[in-house]
Amino acid sequence: AQQPGTPLSNQEYRQFFKFLRITLQASTACHLRELYGCQNSLVQTLDKYENHGVIPQGPVCSEMPAHPFFPNFCTFSFYRCIKKKYFLKV
Repeated sequence: AQQPGTPLSNQEYRQFFKFLRITLQASTACHLRELYGCQNSLVQTLDKYENHGVIPQGPVCSEMPAHPFFPNFCTFSFYRCIKKKYFLKV
């Protein structure tokens, strides 16, 4: 079992985006985030699903040298949407 607040494994990410492709598509989820922000209940549900039930609080570190951290998970997710790097992990 994964610890709450940790990112999904590679296999879990594949399942996560497979689910989105079937019902929403990742780009649609990103569009919802852009339109309604991170406080939207559907966006929060997706964020919780992606992080084993808990949306991480505080700064989020990334593996990208150009962007080593983001102030919060919302900013990190928005960046992934803009860059279309859906599988970028922290």
